[in-house]
Amino acid sequence: MLSMVSKTVSQHIINYISTSSGSKRLLLQDFHNLELPDRRQDSAILEHYRSLGLLFKRCTLLLPTKERLKYIHKILTEVSCFKFNGCAAPMQCLGLTCYGMFLQTLTAGWDELECHRVYNFLCELTNLCRKMQMAVCSKPGSARKLELRIRLFCRNVLLDHWTHQSDSAFWLTRILKPWPMVNQARLLYIIFGPISPQDGQVVWQKMIEEPTDEFSLKGLADAIKLLYDTSTKEWTADDVISLIDELSVVPREWLLENNARLLMLSGNNICFTFMASKAVNGRTIELARLIVFLALVCEKELYCMDWTVKMMQKVCKVFSTPVERNNFLQNVANAFACVIMEMLQSIMSAQTHAVSASHVHEFLMSQPSASQLKKPLACQGSAMSGRL
Repeated sequence: MLSMVSKTVSQHIINYISTSSGSKRLLLQDFHNLELPDRRQDSAILEHYRSLGLLFKRCTLLLPTKERLKYIHKILTEVSCFKFNGCAAPMQCLGLTCYGMFLQTLTAGWDELECHRVYNFLCELTNLCRKMQMAVCSKPGSARKLELRIRLFCRNVLLDHWTHQSDSAFWLTRILKPWPMVNQARLLYIIFGPISPQDGQVVWQKMIEEPTDEFSLKGLADAIKLLYDTSTKEWTADDVISLIDELSVVPREWLLENNARLLMLSGNNICFTFMASKAVNGRTIELARLIVFLALVCEKELYCMDWTVKMMQKVCKVFSTPVERNNFLQNVANAFACVIMEMLQSIMSAQTHAVSASHVHEFLMSQPSASQLKKPLACQGSAMSGRL
Protein backbone atom coordinates (compact mmCIF):
# COMPACT_ATOMS: atom_id res chain seq x y z
CA MET A 1 0.00 0.00 0.00
CA LEU A 2 2.93 2.34 0.67
CA SER A 3 3.87 2.22 -3.02
CA MET A 4 0.62 4.02 -3.85
CA VAL A 5 1.33 7.05 -1.66
CA SER A 6 5.12 7.26 -1.89
CA LYS A 7 6.95 7.59 -5.18
CA THR A 8 10.22 6.81 -3.39
CA VAL A 9 8.93 3.55 -1.94
CA SER A 10 7.45 2.63 -5.30
CA GLN A 11 10.79 3.20 -7.02
CA HIS A 12 12.60 1.11 -4.42
CA ILE A 13 10.20 -1.79 -5.04
CA ILE A 14 10.59 -1.47 -8.81
CA ASN A 15 14.36 -1.45 -8.47
CA TYR A 16 14.27 -4.53 -6.23
CA ILE A 17 12.00 -6.44 -8.65
CA SER A 18 14.48 -5.66 -11.43
CA THR A 19 17.35 -7.34 -9.60
CA SER A 20 18.14 -11.02 -10.08
CA SER A 21 17.35 -11.82 -6.44
CA GLY A 22 14.06 -9.93 -6.63
CA SER A 23 12.89 -11.60 -9.84
CA LYS A 24 13.98 -15.01 -8.54
CA ARG A 25 11.95 -14.50 -5.39
CA LEU A 26 8.86 -13.05 -7.02
CA LEU A 27 8.66 -14.84 -10.39
CA LEU A 28 7.88 -18.36 -9.22
CA GLN A 29 8.11 -20.91 -12.01
CA ASP A 30 6.74 -24.15 -10.53
CA PHE A 31 4.32 -24.43 -13.42
CA HIS A 32 4.85 -28.15 -14.04
CA ASN A 33 4.98 -29.41 -10.47
CA LEU A 34 1.65 -31.19 -10.11
CA GLU A 35 2.55 -33.51 -7.23
CA LEU A 36 0.31 -32.06 -4.51
CA PRO A 37 -3.20 -33.57 -4.29
CA ASP A 38 -6.44 -31.64 -4.83
CA ARG A 39 -4.64 -29.11 -7.04
CA ARG A 40 -3.54 -27.17 -3.92
CA GLN A 41 -0.31 -26.09 -5.58
CA ASP A 42 -2.26 -24.82 -8.60
CA SER A 43 -4.28 -22.55 -6.30
CA ALA A 44 -1.19 -21.39 -4.41
CA ILE A 45 0.77 -20.32 -7.49
CA LEU A 46 -2.30 -18.67 -9.05
CA GLU A 47 -2.87 -16.70 -5.86
CA HIS A 48 0.81 -15.70 -5.88
CA TYR A 49 0.50 -14.24 -9.38
CA ARG A 50 -2.74 -12.51 -8.47
CA SER A 51 -0.91 -10.81 -5.60
CA LEU A 52 2.03 -10.04 -7.88
CA GLY A 53 -0.33 -8.41 -10.38
CA LEU A 54 -1.70 -6.23 -7.57
CA LEU A 55 1.84 -5.25 -6.55
CA PHE A 56 2.77 -4.25 -10.11
CA LYS A 57 -0.54 -2.39 -10.45
CA ARG A 58 0.28 -0.26 -7.42
CA CYS A 59 3.98 0.23 -8.16
CA THR A 60 3.40 1.40 -11.73
CA LEU A 61 0.32 3.50 -10.93
CA LEU A 62 1.98 6.81 -11.88
CA LEU A 63 3.34 5.60 -15.22
CA PRO A 64 1.50 6.02 -18.55
CA THR A 65 -0.11 2.80 -19.83
CA LYS A 66 2.48 2.30 -22.57
CA GLU A 67 5.38 2.64 -20.10
CA ARG A 68 3.69 0.34 -17.59
CA LEU A 69 3.34 -2.37 -20.22
CA LYS A 70 6.93 -2.01 -21.41
CA TYR A 71 8.28 -2.27 -17.88
CA ILE A 72 6.12 -5.28 -17.01
CA HIS A 73 7.12 -7.03 -20.24
CA LYS A 74 10.79 -6.40 -19.46
CA ILE A 75 10.37 -8.16 -16.11
CA LEU A 76 8.11 -11.02 -17.24
CA THR A 77 10.09 -11.84 -20.37
CA GLU A 78 12.42 -13.90 -18.17
CA VAL A 79 9.63 -16.46 -17.70
CA SER A 80 9.67 -18.68 -20.79
CA CYS A 81 6.28 -20.29 -19.98
CA PHE A 82 4.62 -16.87 -20.31
CA LYS A 83 5.55 -16.73 -24.00
CA PHE A 84 3.22 -17.89 -26.78
CA ASN A 85 5.54 -20.75 -27.83
CA GLY A 86 7.63 -20.76 -24.68
CA CYS A 87 6.62 -24.08 -23.12
CA ALA A 88 7.37 -27.49 -24.63
CA ALA A 89 4.47 -29.11 -22.73
CA PRO A 90 1.68 -26.48 -22.75
CA MET A 91 -1.09 -28.89 -21.76
CA GLN A 92 0.70 -29.72 -18.51
CA CYS A 93 1.77 -26.13 -17.79
CA LEU A 94 0.18 -23.45 -15.61
CA GLY A 95 2.38 -20.70 -17.05
CA LEU A 96 -0.20 -19.04 -19.33
CA THR A 97 -2.89 -19.40 -16.66
CA CYS A 98 -0.68 -17.56 -14.15
CA TYR A 99 0.13 -14.94 -16.78
CA GLY A 100 -3.60 -14.47 -17.37
CA MET A 101 -4.28 -14.12 -13.65
CA PHE A 102 -1.50 -11.54 -13.41
CA LEU A 103 -2.86 -9.50 -16.35
CA GLN A 104 -6.46 -9.70 -15.15
CA THR A 105 -5.45 -8.31 -11.75
CA LEU A 106 -3.24 -5.65 -13.30
CA THR A 107 -5.88 -4.35 -15.75
CA ALA A 108 -9.00 -4.72 -13.56
CA GLY A 109 -10.75 -1.36 -13.48
CA TRP A 110 -8.88 0.09 -16.48
CA ASP A 111 -11.03 1.88 -19.03
CA GLU A 112 -11.68 0.42 -22.48
CA LEU A 113 -9.12 2.60 -24.23
CA GLU A 114 -6.35 1.34 -21.93
CA CYS A 115 -7.50 -2.27 -22.40
CA HIS A 116 -7.43 -1.77 -26.17
CA ARG A 117 -3.79 -0.74 -25.76
CA VAL A 118 -3.10 -3.86 -23.69
CA TYR A 119 -4.58 -6.11 -26.38
CA ASN A 120 -2.66 -4.34 -29.15
CA PHE A 121 0.53 -4.62 -27.08
CA LEU A 122 0.02 -8.37 -26.58
CA CYS A 123 -0.73 -8.88 -30.29
CA GLU A 124 2.44 -7.05 -31.25
CA LEU A 125 4.45 -8.92 -28.64
CA THR A 126 3.25 -12.40 -29.68
CA ASN A 127 2.46 -11.71 -33.35
CA LEU A 128 -0.96 -13.09 -32.44
CA CYS A 129 -2.88 -11.65 -35.40
CA ARG A 130 -0.44 -13.19 -37.88
CA LYS A 131 -0.72 -16.56 -36.13
CA MET A 132 -4.52 -16.37 -36.18
CA GLN A 133 -4.44 -15.55 -39.87
CA MET A 134 -2.29 -18.60 -40.55
CA ALA A 135 -4.69 -20.80 -38.56
CA VAL A 136 -7.93 -19.59 -40.16
CA CYS A 137 -6.52 -19.58 -43.69
CA SER A 138 -5.12 -23.11 -43.42
CA LYS A 139 -7.11 -26.29 -43.91
CA PRO A 140 -8.78 -27.15 -40.58
CA GLY A 141 -6.48 -29.48 -38.65
CA SER A 142 -3.44 -28.93 -40.84
CA ALA A 143 -1.84 -26.67 -38.21
CA ARG A 144 -2.90 -28.53 -35.07
CA LYS A 145 -0.08 -27.29 -32.83
CA LEU A 146 -0.72 -23.69 -33.83
CA GLU A 147 -4.46 -24.09 -33.21
CA LEU A 148 -3.71 -25.49 -29.76
CA ARG A 149 -1.35 -22.60 -28.93
CA ILE A 150 -3.94 -20.03 -30.03
CA ARG A 151 -6.64 -21.73 -27.96
CA LEU A 152 -4.49 -21.91 -24.83
CA PHE A 153 -3.27 -18.31 -25.14
CA CYS A 154 -6.73 -16.86 -25.76
CA ARG A 155 -8.46 -18.92 -23.07
CA ASN A 156 -5.79 -18.85 -20.34
CA VAL A 157 -4.44 -15.34 -20.83
CA LEU A 158 -7.35 -13.28 -22.18
CA LEU A 159 -10.71 -14.90 -21.42
CA ASP A 160 -11.03 -17.32 -18.53
CA HIS A 161 -10.22 -15.25 -15.42
CA TRP A 162 -12.89 -12.56 -15.57
CA THR A 163 -15.77 -12.60 -13.08
CA HIS A 164 -17.97 -10.15 -15.02
CA GLN A 165 -19.43 -11.21 -18.37
CA SER A 166 -18.94 -7.73 -19.80
CA ASP A 167 -15.16 -8.08 -19.34
CA SER A 168 -15.08 -11.50 -21.01
CA ALA A 169 -17.21 -10.15 -23.86
CA PHE A 170 -14.82 -7.21 -24.31
CA TRP A 171 -11.77 -9.44 -24.74
CA LEU A 172 -13.59 -11.97 -26.94
CA THR A 173 -14.75 -9.08 -29.12
CA ARG A 174 -11.15 -7.88 -29.46
CA ILE A 175 -10.19 -11.35 -30.69
CA LEU A 176 -13.06 -11.81 -33.17
CA LYS A 177 -14.11 -8.43 -34.53
CA PRO A 178 -11.08 -7.62 -36.73
CA TRP A 179 -11.90 -10.66 -38.89
CA PRO A 180 -14.55 -11.39 -41.55
CA MET A 181 -17.50 -13.46 -40.31
CA VAL A 182 -16.23 -16.72 -41.83
CA ASN A 183 -12.92 -16.32 -39.97
CA GLN A 184 -14.73 -15.35 -36.78
CA ALA A 185 -16.54 -18.70 -36.91
CA ARG A 186 -13.26 -20.57 -37.44
CA LEU A 187 -11.62 -18.75 -34.53
CA LEU A 188 -14.63 -19.40 -32.29
CA TYR A 189 -14.37 -23.12 -33.06
CA ILE A 190 -10.60 -23.13 -32.42
CA ILE A 191 -11.01 -21.41 -29.06
CA PHE A 192 -14.22 -23.04 -27.76
CA GLY A 193 -14.85 -26.10 -29.92
CA PRO A 194 -14.47 -29.75 -28.83
CA ILE A 195 -10.95 -31.05 -28.19
CA SER A 196 -9.30 -34.44 -27.88
CA PRO A 197 -8.93 -35.54 -24.24
CA GLN A 198 -5.56 -37.10 -25.09
CA ASP A 199 -3.64 -34.14 -26.55
CA GLY A 200 -6.03 -31.18 -26.27
CA GLN A 201 -6.08 -30.59 -30.02
CA VAL A 202 -9.22 -29.34 -31.79
CA VAL A 203 -11.47 -32.11 -33.16
CA TRP A 204 -12.77 -30.73 -36.46
CA GLN A 205 -14.84 -33.74 -37.55
CA LYS A 206 -16.88 -33.94 -34.35
CA MET A 207 -19.92 -32.04 -35.60
CA ILE A 208 -20.13 -33.52 -39.09
CA GLU A 209 -19.69 -37.26 -38.49
CA GLU A 210 -22.07 -38.16 -35.66
CA PRO A 211 -24.43 -36.67 -33.07
CA THR A 212 -22.41 -35.17 -30.24
CA ASP A 213 -23.08 -34.49 -26.56
CA GLU A 214 -23.75 -31.31 -24.59
CA PHE A 215 -20.22 -31.19 -23.18
CA SER A 216 -18.71 -30.85 -26.66
CA LEU A 217 -20.99 -27.90 -27.47
CA LYS A 218 -21.09 -26.10 -24.12
CA GLY A 219 -18.05 -23.89 -24.76
CA LEU A 220 -19.42 -22.69 -28.11
CA ALA A 221 -22.91 -22.12 -26.67
CA ASP A 222 -21.54 -20.13 -23.72
CA ALA A 223 -19.45 -17.95 -26.06
CA ILE A 224 -22.48 -17.27 -28.28
CA LYS A 225 -24.61 -16.36 -25.24
CA LEU A 226 -21.84 -14.07 -24.03
CA LEU A 227 -21.85 -12.08 -27.29
CA TYR A 228 -25.66 -12.02 -27.52
CA ASP A 229 -26.56 -11.24 -23.91
CA THR A 230 -23.90 -8.67 -23.10
CA SER A 231 -25.07 -5.13 -23.77
CA THR A 232 -22.40 -4.12 -26.27
CA LYS A 233 -22.87 -2.00 -29.37
CA GLU A 234 -20.33 -4.08 -31.27
CA TRP A 235 -22.61 -7.13 -31.60
CA THR A 236 -26.15 -6.96 -32.93
CA ALA A 237 -28.60 -9.85 -32.91
CA ASP A 238 -28.07 -10.19 -36.66
CA ASP A 239 -24.30 -10.42 -36.14
CA VAL A 240 -24.69 -13.30 -33.69
CA ILE A 241 -27.20 -15.15 -35.90
CA SER A 242 -24.86 -14.80 -38.89
CA LEU A 243 -22.01 -16.11 -36.74
CA ILE A 244 -24.07 -19.20 -35.78
CA ASP A 245 -24.88 -19.75 -39.46
CA GLU A 246 -21.19 -19.63 -40.37
CA LEU A 247 -20.24 -21.81 -37.41
CA SER A 248 -22.65 -24.55 -38.52
CA VAL A 249 -20.59 -25.16 -41.67
CA VAL A 250 -17.17 -25.28 -39.96
CA PRO A 251 -15.32 -27.18 -41.37
CA ARG A 252 -18.28 -28.52 -43.38
CA GLU A 253 -22.03 -28.60 -42.82
CA TRP A 254 -22.88 -29.98 -39.37
CA LEU A 255 -25.39 -32.73 -38.71
CA LEU A 256 -28.67 -30.93 -38.11
CA GLU A 257 -29.03 -32.63 -34.74
CA ASN A 258 -25.81 -30.98 -33.56
CA ASN A 259 -27.00 -27.64 -34.84
CA ALA A 260 -30.29 -28.08 -32.96
CA ARG A 261 -28.44 -29.02 -29.78
CA LEU A 262 -26.23 -25.92 -30.01
CA LEU A 263 -29.30 -23.69 -30.38
CA MET A 264 -30.97 -25.27 -27.37
CA LEU A 265 -27.85 -24.78 -25.24
CA SER A 266 -27.61 -21.17 -26.41
CA GLY A 267 -30.96 -20.34 -24.79
CA ASN A 268 -34.52 -19.50 -25.81
CA ASN A 269 -33.85 -15.98 -27.10
CA ILE A 270 -31.05 -17.00 -29.44
CA CYS A 271 -32.89 -20.12 -30.60
CA PHE A 272 -36.05 -18.16 -31.43
CA THR A 273 -34.13 -15.32 -33.10
CA PHE A 274 -32.26 -17.81 -35.27
CA MET A 275 -35.47 -19.58 -36.28
CA ALA A 276 -37.34 -16.31 -36.86
CA SER A 277 -34.52 -15.19 -39.15
CA LYS A 278 -35.04 -18.29 -41.30
CA ALA A 279 -38.80 -17.67 -41.35
CA VAL A 280 -38.40 -14.04 -42.42
CA ASN A 281 -35.93 -15.02 -45.15
CA GLY A 282 -38.23 -17.68 -46.60
CA ARG A 283 -36.09 -20.66 -45.56
CA THR A 284 -39.12 -22.59 -44.31
CA ILE A 285 -37.96 -26.05 -45.41
CA GLU A 286 -34.70 -25.66 -43.45
CA LEU A 287 -36.70 -24.33 -40.51
CA ALA A 288 -39.11 -27.28 -40.61
CA ARG A 289 -36.25 -29.82 -40.53
CA LEU A 290 -34.63 -27.91 -37.67
CA ILE A 291 -37.85 -28.19 -35.64
CA VAL A 292 -37.86 -31.96 -36.21
CA PHE A 293 -34.35 -32.25 -34.78
CA LEU A 294 -35.15 -29.93 -31.87
CA ALA A 295 -37.94 -32.37 -31.04
CA LEU A 296 -35.58 -35.33 -31.44
CA VAL A 297 -33.01 -33.79 -29.07
CA CYS A 298 -35.77 -33.11 -26.53
CA GLU A 299 -36.83 -36.75 -26.73
CA LYS A 300 -33.28 -38.09 -26.46
CA GLU A 301 -32.37 -35.89 -23.48
CA LEU A 302 -35.76 -36.34 -21.78
CA TYR A 303 -36.49 -32.61 -22.02
CA CYS A 304 -40.12 -31.47 -21.96
CA MET A 305 -41.57 -31.63 -25.48
CA ASP A 306 -43.73 -28.63 -24.64
CA TRP A 307 -40.63 -26.48 -25.17
CA THR A 308 -40.47 -27.46 -28.85
CA VAL A 309 -44.23 -27.05 -29.26
CA LYS A 310 -44.18 -23.54 -27.77
CA MET A 311 -41.14 -22.57 -29.81
CA MET A 312 -42.89 -23.75 -33.00
CA GLN A 313 -46.06 -21.83 -32.09
CA LYS A 314 -44.00 -18.72 -31.41
CA VAL A 315 -42.30 -19.04 -34.80
CA CYS A 316 -45.73 -19.37 -36.46
CA LYS A 317 -46.51 -15.82 -35.36
CA VAL A 318 -43.54 -14.53 -37.37
CA PHE A 319 -45.31 -15.36 -40.64
CA SER A 320 -47.38 -12.44 -41.82
CA THR A 321 -50.19 -14.30 -43.61
CA PRO A 322 -52.30 -17.42 -42.88
CA VAL A 323 -51.11 -18.95 -46.15
CA GLU A 324 -47.45 -18.68 -45.10
CA ARG A 325 -48.20 -20.17 -41.67
CA ASN A 326 -50.15 -23.05 -43.14
CA ASN A 327 -47.37 -23.72 -45.63
CA PHE A 328 -44.83 -23.76 -42.80
CA LEU A 329 -46.88 -26.23 -40.75
CA GLN A 330 -47.23 -28.48 -43.77
CA ASN A 331 -43.45 -28.35 -44.19
CA VAL A 332 -43.01 -29.43 -40.56
CA ALA A 333 -45.31 -32.42 -41.11
CA ASN A 334 -43.48 -33.32 -44.32
CA ALA A 335 -40.10 -32.96 -42.59
CA PHE A 336 -41.14 -35.40 -39.87
CA ALA A 337 -42.24 -37.90 -42.49
CA CYS A 338 -39.00 -37.51 -44.46
CA VAL A 339 -36.76 -37.85 -41.40
CA ILE A 340 -38.62 -40.95 -40.21
CA MET A 341 -38.31 -42.51 -43.68
CA GLU A 342 -34.59 -41.66 -43.81
CA MET A 343 -34.07 -43.39 -40.47
CA LEU A 344 -36.09 -46.39 -41.59
CA GLN A 345 -34.04 -46.70 -44.77
CA SER A 346 -30.81 -46.45 -42.76
CA ILE A 347 -31.96 -49.26 -40.51
CA MET A 348 -32.88 -51.48 -43.45
CA SER A 349 -29.61 -50.84 -45.29
CA ALA A 350 -27.30 -50.98 -42.25
CA GLN A 351 -24.55 -53.56 -42.60
CA THR A 352 -23.52 -53.87 -38.93
CA HIS A 353 -25.50 -54.42 -35.75
CA ALA A 354 -23.92 -51.38 -34.08
CA VAL A 355 -25.02 -48.99 -36.83
CA SER A 356 -28.43 -50.58 -36.96
CA ALA A 357 -28.94 -50.28 -33.19
CA SER A 358 -28.05 -46.60 -33.29
CA HIS A 359 -30.53 -45.87 -36.07
CA VAL A 360 -33.23 -47.99 -34.43
CA HIS A 361 -32.83 -45.92 -31.27
CA GLU A 362 -33.20 -42.66 -33.19
CA PHE A 363 -36.18 -44.03 -35.11
CA LEU A 364 -37.94 -45.06 -31.91
CA MET A 365 -37.21 -41.64 -30.43
CA SER A 366 -38.76 -39.91 -33.43
CA GLN A 367 -42.12 -41.65 -33.00
CA PRO A 368 -43.22 -40.00 -29.71
CA SER A 369 -41.76 -36.69 -30.94
CA ALA A 370 -43.98 -36.80 -34.00
CA SER A 371 -46.97 -37.88 -31.94
CA GLN A 372 -46.58 -35.05 -29.43
CA LEU A 373 -46.29 -32.44 -32.16
CA LYS A 374 -49.21 -33.87 -34.15
CA LYS A 375 -51.88 -32.28 -31.96
CA PRO A 376 -50.53 -28.70 -32.03
CA LEU A 377 -49.87 -29.08 -35.76
CA ALA A 378 -53.47 -30.13 -36.27
CA CYS A 379 -54.80 -27.33 -34.05
CA GLN A 380 -52.70 -24.71 -35.78
CA GLY A 381 -53.65 -26.08 -39.17
CA SER A 382 -57.37 -26.02 -38.33
CA ALA A 383 -57.11 -22.47 -37.06
CA MET A 384 -55.39 -21.34 -40.24
CA SER A 385 -57.90 -23.16 -42.44
CA GLY A 386 -60.74 -21.49 -40.55
CA ARG A 387 -59.24 -18.06 -41.20
CA LEU A 388 -58.82 -18.89 -44.88
